[in-house]
Amino acid sequence: MVMSVPRLVVAAPSSGSGKTTVATGLMAAFAARGMAVSPHKVGPDYIDPGYHALATGRPGRNLDAYLCGPELLAPLFLHGARGCDLAVVEGVMGLYDGAAGEGELASTAQVAKVLRAPVVLVVDASSQSRSVAALVHGFASWDPGVRVGGVILNKVGSERHESLLREALDAAGVPVLGVLRRAPQVDTPSRHLGLVPVAERGTAAVEAVAAMGAQVAAGCDLEALEALARSAGALTDEPWEAPVASVAERPVVAVAGGPAFTFSYAEHPELLTAAGADVVTFDPLRDERLPDGTQGLVVGGGFPEVYAAELSGNEPLRKAIAELALSGAPVAAECAGLLYLCRELDGQPMCGVLDATARMTERLTLGYRDAVAVGDSVLAPAGTRMRGHEFHRTVVEPGAGAAPAWGVRTPVRRVEGFVQGGVHASYLHTHWASVPGVARRFVERCRTS
Repeated sequence: MVMSVPRLVVAAPSSGSGKTTVATGLMAAFAARGMAVSPHKVGPDYIDPGYHALATGRPGRNLDAYLCGPELLAPLFLHGARGCDLAVVEGVMGLYDGAAGEGELASTAQVAKVLRAPVVLVVDASSQSRSVAALVHGFASWDPGVRVGGVILNKVGSERHESLLREALDAAGVPVLGVLRRAPQVDTPSRHLGLVPVAERGTAAVEAVAAMGAQVAAGCDLEALEALARSAGALTDEPWEAPVASVAERPVVAVAGGPAFTFSYAEHPELLTAAGADVVTFDPLRDERLPDGTQGLVVGGGFPEVYAAELSGNEPLRKAIAELALSGAPVAAECAGLLYLCRELDGQPMCGVLDATARMTERLTLGYRDAVAVGDSVLAPAGTRMRGHEFHRTVVEPGAGAAPAWGVRTPVRRVEGFVQGGVHASYLHTHWASVPGVARRFVERCRTS
């Protein structure tokens, strides 16, 4: 199959250059023109895709070569972009930054090459003029396999400043496709783990995305950007499909959502549904009981530490979750889900499924992890290898149960997480598309437990 989805990769020399503003603004601007826009994010980030989804009306999807392998990048991209007029891929960190010590693996540059997509480089021009040409030339020439098709200049101070920047880039032979002035109204608030998720901001997030779209539409040459997107090479990969199971009865799998649990990859509910489950989302901040007929529970990542008092105050739901876990029903919890299943979080009572306590710290734990299942669980048989990502400022004591979830090989060898009965709880965020058997095994356990 040959597919040619017009596409752009929005990258930058470093974090903080304005990638999210530009990428989200482009998505919103093109969508406002009536185009079906497919939003994507390089790396394991969960928060930016929420803004992308708001801009496009489609699920924000991640492309992570470390978690899923380079071979799944194009299939996952084509799955998300099916039926769309254009795709915008927001990069991660600097264009050539990837997994530590792994060369180009998981970098924006690798994704651009695999997708045969042109790159638009977003440059924070606030403290430079002629030097911008040297910077852009270096990024454009570093890897011949990466095609930098143009530059969007961000945080430009004045018309005189813009003129100096354009003159320098004309000499470098790289087209300027947009110029954005400073605009506080498009800023998005941050806290200890990055941007505040869309689900927590409500109307403010809608207004911010609209402002991004308006700023980009006013400051960028959308016709030139669309033409650049249409110059992307054709892809011959088959779109990814969740393996479909033929089942007579479909167990109800409850998936935690709402402002406290916003971290989930778009493919996870698709995998659960294809494996034979009826997926029902509930909000632990508001719902006092699990969905009717719940036979399995998935509690992903998010910010339970921000909502500890509200989660603790919902005692009926905490008791219902504890009873479900005690019954042996499958429960999969990642990071925030792990904290929620503990006995307490920052002194506030939680579900009490695990005999462990959790608390906030000043220390950031961040990075990719290579992991192997220590024993059998509802997610995987012993010996299953998966790659994950850890990102938190909390600590759970003890860090592992009598039966740990994972043996982790990076950055140091250790065991972590908890497997007890039907519960699998861990700090590791994993992408189930890399090992589809995880979803099938979980749903089968829901059906038979």
